[in-house]
Amino acid sequence: MAKINAHYSKLSGNYIFGEVADRAKVRKSTLPLISLGVGDITLPLPAACVSALIDAAKEMGDPLSYKGYGPPFGYDFLREAISQHDYNGKIAPDEIIISDGAKCDISNIQEIFCTQNRVALADPTYPVYIDTTVMAGRTRPRLKNGRYGGVTYLSCTEENGFRPRPPREHCDLVYLCSPNNPTGVAMDRELLAEWVAYAKKEGAILIYDGAYEAYIRSKDAPHSIYEIKGAEEVAIEIRSFSKSAGFTGLRLSYSVFPHALKVFDCGREHSLNALWKRRHETKYGGTPYAAQRAGAALYTPEGKKQLQAVVQTYSDNALLLRKGLQNLGLTVYGGIDAPYIWCKAPAHLTDWEFFDILLNKAAILSIPGSEFGSSGSGFLRMSAFAPRPSIEEALQRLRSAL
Repeated sequence: MAKINAHYSKLSGNYIFGEVADRAKVRKSTLPLISLGVGDITLPLPAACVSALIDAAKEMGDPLSYKGYGPPFGYDFLREAISQHDYNGKIAPDEIIISDGAKCDISNIQEIFCTQNRVALADPTYPVYIDTTVMAGRTRPRLKNGRYGGVTYLSCTEENGFRPRPPREHCDLVYLCSPNNPTGVAMDRELLAEWVAYAKKEGAILIYDGAYEAYIRSKDAPHSIYEIKGAEEVAIEIRSFSKSAGFTGLRLSYSVFPHALKVFDCGREHSLNALWKRRHETKYGGTPYAAQRAGAALYTPEGKKQLQAVVQTYSDNALLLRKGLQNLGLTVYGGIDAPYIWCKAPAHLTDWEFFDILLNKAAILSIPGSEFGSSGSGFLRMSAFAPRPSIEEALQRLRSAL
């Protein structure tokens, strides 16, 4: 008799947005729904990407230029562009592995590590980190407070400015996200240096999620963890084209595995770069050629301008939403280095109660903070990816609802 992976039974019934979607279906307001919830983009692909996709499709339709299976780690033209433009040549092309989405790499990376490794992650944070840790069998059953046993939770609250600090205890794998989803706050250089020092001391690996790097505006917030001395010895960096260039429906990302990044097993040294490539070759068929051509187009002069225009639009939306909520007397964080606003519920309301008021009185969809972890209770995450007129309308509705 076939049996399931018992660790799946520890998970809650739905992924984070299940309850949110259910309540949206039975909302009381008859106003058109404005979604400030799920972090999906609304602007179309930059024109340079569209042109590259068309050209790539024509190549695929011509027997003289048709492409079959591509290089398993990505085409050189894209890896070299990433190396030069995102890392100024300090990361070599063969340290960059192309994939079809940051979520996939974040989820699959645990395969190459021992199940006894202890995982640390922020609370609140992106739910995929904890869900995949559960699926991999690295946790004990769920506790009454909603957390899982066997995991180190890093405080990410108002008290520490939503910037989690290294724990006193030993951990092996640490998920860091900067700018953070859902709080929208980026880590500064000093804190990231502390994390690199911690990883070196403990022999830990930092899994650094930089999906929102394009939105960083604060001068003291690094765009890459490799700006910190020694990080190439302890950190994997994962980046995505989804939330900057609108590739949510196209799927393209990459992960950096520096050659200096090593792990040890019974005294033997192993290259994480080689291990990830071995896993990639076996389980992955390669990112589509057309998607990689579209990604490479973002590094052309035209593509850079168009990408910056997209990011600027969402950044302006975030500032508009942030200031509008503040003018309504609400306490908010984020919106400066990320397209997310972390809005505190009024003192007499829980996050779900605040969510219901916005949904049923103003037809505004948000995400309750407790869905991102127990420490997110009392907050709502709002996305700035909605069109600007929708955000302006949402703020008008809020004035009447609150």
